[in-house]
Amino acid sequence: MRAELVHRSQREVVLRHLALDPLANLSLLDMTERISRRSASGEVRPEVGAAWQGDRVVAVAGLRPSIVFDTLADAAAIEAFLPLVEAHGVGLVKSSGQTAGVLWRHLQRRAPRRPLLDRNEIAYWLHAGSAGTLGSAVPGARPALESDLESLVFAARESLREEGRPDPFVGDPHGMRRWVRSRMSRARVIEVEGRIVFVGYADVQRREGWLLQGVYTWPESRGRGIARAGVGALCREAFAEGADHVQLTVVEGNTAGVALYEGLGFESFARVRTIQFTDA
Repeated sequence: MRAELVHRSQREVVLRHLALDPLANLSLLDMTERISRRSASGEVRPEVGAAWQGDRVVAVAGLRPSIVFDTLADAAAIEAFLPLVEAHGVGLVKSSGQTAGVLWRHLQRRAPRRPLLDRNEIAYWLHAGSAGTLGSAVPGARPALESDLESLVFAARESLREEGRPDPFVGDPHGMRRWVRSRMSRARVIEVEGRIVFVGYADVQRREGWLLQGVYTWPESRGRGIARAGVGALCREAFAEGADHVQLTVVEGNTAGVALYEGLGFESFARVRTIQFTDA
């Protein structure tokens, strides 16, 4: 078995492999699709690797911006990917608990690394045919505008602080602004009386499904149904565009988040381990 970076000429065969399980492999489908596109300013260009036996793909791994393995990656495939992964002194692993654990033990044996964050998340999905509890259109819900940038940077920083996550842009005073601006086209907000009170990002928008991330409600607007309205609006947009489902993750133990998404009809389908690491 050999593992190597996926090039444009290999993209279609890798996409066919990932399409065997589009629910679990949604982010990998998006990363693979984007390897031949120009990245927006401030956005990390995706890197994807594939493990091959002869001319057959047996496993796929996202390497940047996060380390993600497809559902068919076994211990042998993970080991084959190590030469591609271990070059990362800093990184973010986001895979099933078992896969992330195997990879992390391998990485620790090869070179000391320090976890900045190590937590479990629950993946939820809502199928288009089960979207009967999303409610009606929301006044003030709209795509983000360039003039919303400062509000969205605030939300990104506050989300990190509230969840106890490390700032990935320490030492780079403009890094957060560049990163948020690179995602602006995927951001949806709710504005009330001239103020942004909610933001969520449809970071993956594919026919197979949409992936929502970065959902944040301003503290003074919590408890008023704003988050439910915002997520509902994102889901309605996804289904209107023909998406099969919408998915997202919730930090394990976040009872408010679980109540919100289950109240909208989302169901859990996987447990994910997230490890953000740096050189020891």
